[in-house]
Amino acid sequence: MVLDPNLFNFNTEEADMNLLLRYLKQQHPEVLEQVAQSATPEVRQIITHNVQGLVGLLPTEDFNVQIITDRENMANLLASAMMTGYFLRRMEQRMELDASLDNTSSL
Repeated sequence: MVLDPNLFNFNTEEADMNLLLRYLKQQHPEVLEQVAQSATPEVRQIITHNVQGLVGLLPTEDFNVQIITDRENMANLLASAMMTGYFLRRMEQRMELDASLDNTSSL
C-alpha cells in the first residue's frame, strides 16, 4: 500500500482546525507507510469491501469506471475508511486477547 504524500494537503481553514489532519500532516511519509503496512490482510479485505460498497462495484476490465466527487465527500470517505480500520484493528486485538485468555484459563 503506497500513500500519496499529497493526500493530506488541504488549504482550508476547516482543515487547519482539524487536529487529526494537522497531526497527520506533521508525520513523515515513512511513519504513515509503516502504519498502513501494519494492517492485516483481513482488515484490508474488510476495508476494501466497505469502500467498494460505498463507491460502487463494477469490474474495471468490463467497464470504463469513473467516480467523480468533491473534496468534502472524498474526505468523508477517507475518514470512514480510517475509522473502520482503527475499529477493526482494535477488535482484532480484542479477539487475540480473548483467545490468549482462553488458552491460559485452560491451563
